[in-house]
Amino acid sequence: MKINPLFDKVVLKFIEAEETTKGGLLLAASAKEKPEIAEVIAVGPGGLVDGQKVEMCLSVGDKVIMSKYSGTNVKIDGEEYVIVKQSDILAKVD
Repeated sequence: MKINPLFDKVVLKFIEAEETTKGGLLLAASAKEKPEIAEVIAVGPGGLVDGQKVEMCLSVGDKVIMSKYSGTNVKIDGEEYVIVKQSDILAKVD
């Protein structure tokens, strides 16, 4: 199934954090933090949102940092995604 976001929405998939510390210790699942970096899977077309023109500045494949508690989590075909407004994305990561 393909996700096609509307307006200023962006579909992200979190990039899993490493399971070991720098010292080589294995982390338990409960000790892991929610990943902060995600990959852009799909981008909406932009357009008029709440009466203001929104231009999309992201592309599929970009790596981004988003606000920690924003977006809507969805699970499709066994994969977990989060759908956010473009304005909830804080930065691109190179």
